[in-house]
Amino acid sequence: MNPKKRIYELIVEQINMICLEQNLQPGDRLPSERDLASLFGVSRNSVREALKDLESKGVIETRQGGGSFLAPSKRDVLGTELRTHIDETHTQLIDEMLELRRAFEVEAVSLAAQRATAENLEAIRRVLSQMAEAVDDPEMGVQADLDFHLQVAYATKNQLLIDLMETLAKRMEENIRATRSQRFTDKGRHQDTLKEHEEIYLAIADGNSDLAKQLMEKHISRIRLELYRAT
Repeated sequence: MNPKKRIYELIVEQINMICLEQNLQPGDRLPSERDLASLFGVSRNSVREALKDLESKGVIETRQGGGSFLAPSKRDVLGTELRTHIDETHTQLIDEMLELRRAFEVEAVSLAAQRATAENLEAIRRVLSQMAEAVDDPEMGVQADLDFHLQVAYATKNQLLIDLMETLAKRMEENIRATRSQRFTDKGRHQDTLKEHEEIYLAIADGNSDLAKQLMEKHISRIRLELYRAT
């Protein structure tokens, strides 16, 4: 966070994050002043100042004795300023997750190419079949995409790496869902992504760790590039 910002401005940003993470809609109630103060480790006066700022901008409504609620908006369900902030934050979170994925998945696929058993390869093939069938089923595609990367992790035989992947699985699922929703407006992109995963699988099956690393890095870098083009 920017140290030059005043406390209430930082609290405003944190409230925006709560709205994003909890998917709050117009009319939904925000946590109480007391709860927000406890959550952020600040005084209730600072929280009150942040809420007043949001209210002055028409983002929230404060009801006497009833708390604070997201306000209806004629232009946007969360208000123009809040939506802009949420969109920017969401994009940043997606990008940061892709950076993290590249950091450990490139090494993971290299290990998978060196250690994958016949059972591992069969599991990856099954996932690829599911991915191929998911052209008209976005949610099935998300799950198959996630399972592909998990199966690659299992093939590494590195328990710490597997634990890390399983711990991050929910975040990865959200990341894959978000990137697919932005990138797959053209159904042809589904086939391109399927081909990318198939090429990674073939490199693993061939035991070509260097090629597997190159393909995984290219795959994740291409996702980031496409997201930048979409924004």
